[in-house]
Amino acid sequence: MKKLGLLIVGFIIGAVLTYYFCPREAEMITEMEIVKPKGVISVAEAKVLNDNWTKSRKSVLDSITERSVGKEDNRSTWWPIDDVEKYIGYAKSEASKSGNTLTGLRVYLGVYGSSAGESKKDLTTMFIVPTGEKSTLEASFINLSLQNNNDLPIPPLNEGGGSPPPYNP
Repeated sequence: MKKLGLLIVGFIIGAVLTYYFCPREAEMITEMEIVKPKGVISVAEAKVLNDNWTKSRKSVLDSITERSVGKEDNRSTWWPIDDVEKYIGYAKSEASKSGNTLTGLRVYLGVYGSSAGESKKDLTTMFIVPTGEKSTLEASFINLSLQNNNDLPIPPLNEGGGSPPPYNP
């Protein structure tokens, strides 16, 4: 009977220690530090970049597009944040399955062909391609891979909403 009492006290002490020393999911979320990533620019700098593009490329591209497509081309693509987050999770999973590590995303310009349907026919699109490198052994502390940030053979994300942004000359 004495051993059963010690066993019960041991379980109680273990439960109490587990409760106080094991992190809970809600606490882990609030403890995450939000860090501004490198490469973030100000809204003013982005406006200058966009204005520079408009000044140096818009008229030339519009004249080509008007002749070949007959309507204004896309200048941007928009994806819902939920789709982007899901895609990043999908890309990480697919990279891992193929022995790679996801290291980034690359955005490419493309053009829908003549078979894309009347609304997209011959218009510009953008698509996101995951980049990465071959995974190294966990025990290795030196990465000798020369293949950093190559496009990974994972289906890209397309089908964002494309439209010309407001143009204010």
